[in-house]
Amino acid sequence: MTMEKQTDRRSGAYARRRAHFALAFFALMAVALFAWNPDNLYLWIKALHIIAVISWMAGLFYMPRLFIYHTDAEPGSVQSETFKVMERRLLRIIMTPAMMLTWIFGLYLAWSVYGFQGGWLHAKIGLVVLLTGVHMFFSRAVRAFERDENRRSARYWRFMNEAPTVLMIVIVILVVVKPF
Repeated sequence: MTMEKQTDRRSGAYARRRAHFALAFFALMAVALFAWNPDNLYLWIKALHIIAVISWMAGLFYMPRLFIYHTDAEPGSVQSETFKVMERRLLRIIMTPAMMLTWIFGLYLAWSVYGFQGGWLHAKIGLVVLLTGVHMFFSRAVRAFERDENRRSARYWRFMNEAPTVLMIVIVILVVVKPF
């Protein structure tokens, strides 16, 4: 009996279908909420925003860990090829869609609730732009690893693992405390 590996094309196609289904469900839920227009629409959109943020942050925390281990793998080895699949799927199936949904719901909330007013909100949006920059940097790194062209050390990736954490801490403080 042969077991299907998670790095096989069939498993990748299945994961892609599940991700597309989840995104379609998420989008359908958002459209239904706007059509229904409940009194607590703000809370529904806020919940969807938080779900998207959690998903995006999980990917931003996990990706540099994969890079750390990938750095130690011999290029072309089975281990290296497995990391390539993991990184590509994490980026395409979880991180990028979650980032896009985070931005969509976040901008809607910033506009509809706060009218884009408030120093804390401007600072938060600026930090989310930086977080998006970290995402894009990780995306470029995925492509470099894919080509076996990583030039960074595991120590560097350990350091980069902290960037999303620091940004997230400051963003949460700004949102909850609204200091200015």
